Amino acid sequence: MSPIDWIAADWGTSHLRAWAMAGTDVVAEAKSIKGMGKLARDEFEPALLELVEPWLGAASMQVIACGMVGARQGWIEAPYATVPCLPVAAAPMKAPVTDPRLDVRIVAGLRQDNPADVMRGEETQIAGFVALNPNFDGVICLPGTHTKWAHVSAGEVVSFQTFMTGEMFSLLGTASVLRHSVGSDGWDNEAFAEALDEAQSRPERMAARLFGLRAEALLHDQRPETARARLSGYLIGAELAAARPYWLGQQVAVIGAQAIAAPYLAGLTQQGLAPIQAAADPMTRAGLMAARKLASETPT
Repeated sequence: MSPIDWIAADWGTSHLRAWAMAGTDVVAEAKSIKGMGKLARDEFEPALLELVEPWLGAASMQVIACGMVGARQGWIEAPYATVPCLPVAAAPMKAPVTDPRLDVRIVAGLRQDNPADVMRGEETQIAGFVALNPNFDGVICLPGTHTKWAHVSAGEVVSFQTFMTGEMFSLLGTASVLRHSVGSDGWDNEAFAEALDEAQSRPERMAARLFGLRAEALLHDQRPETARARLSGYLIGAELAAARPYWLGQQVAVIGAQAIAAPYLAGLTQQGLAPIQAAADPMTRAGLMAARKLASETPT
């Protein structure tokens, strides 16, 4: 096994993921359900130690972390950098620790003042993509609970916009009247494509189309997996319609796990684009490597 010389960490609201790194190579991986949302400020260090202690030696180990760990409710607030700027615009902030084996640095998120918007975690994936694709000029879509569309030019994030599409999908499918009609799994590609097209053509009819899912189930026994695909198609279609100024005529990359990215890739392809697909984890690690380089170049 290669010697571990640093640790990369993606610390979100619900989960913590860490990779033991030997330079650019992954030596080991570990996951925890102790995300930011479950921890008080004095519980972050113990949660990290519980996960990575087997990787530590006598000397101080540098941990580069991104995500909600740097939020106001996180371990320590890492102030936002203001766009336009590099996706990782400054050396990561040092977090307070009591264990001398840890040297924890937290990557800052990005802010946009007008229109107001913020991101934490996605900037690291963007930094990783830019590092691996230095000539890219276009738009990066990062699907998730809160999907981001970021305009990237000359290596900088010029502007970005957030859509709550993923959260809306979850809430409508589990906490609205549609929970009786929308399945928790399964898929219908044809229904998704039809709904996507309908929503992009007439996004103002979204509310009526959504209730139609319930009516179709009651009156015509629409299958739960079909309703699920149509719900996704309506929401993503409306998002693509609203985000058209970002992706129209642009080179587009989609960063995300296959299950989350697939509907966006399908929607963009349906519009005649040929989006680039990139997996989230390698982009996150590449972005954390870029942040580590900044940390080594900046005096503490």
